[in-house]
Amino acid sequence: MAELLRLVAWTPSDTLIDAQQVEWVHVTLAGGKGLTIWPGHAPLLAETVAETVRYIDRGGEHTTDLPSGILQIQDGTVTIFLSQAGSQAEAEGRYDRLAEMPRSPLPS
Repeated sequence: MAELLRLVAWTPSDTLIDAQQVEWVHVTLAGGKGLTIWPGHAPLLAETVAETVRYIDRGGEHTTDLPSGILQIQDGTVTIFLSQAGSQAEAEGRYDRLAEMPRSPLPS
């Protein structure tokens, strides 16, 4: 049996999750597909969307809302690199505000 996972979620200024002895992790990738990561998963680099991350460790099942980021799976460690912390609602609000910003024409 493969060893259990380590799950880490980082922003440039903070560690949001650092869980040891993780049985599995479930994330949502860009494009909307869910991915459940089990011990022994092949190396992977992918983009995640703002969504709830679920995982189980010795303390039970946990859920955490994270903004979009970059997922890396390597050597039994699942790392999610985030540009900033926030909930899915905050992330959606931020993107909604960007979409509403007036756009200037491109120079010719």
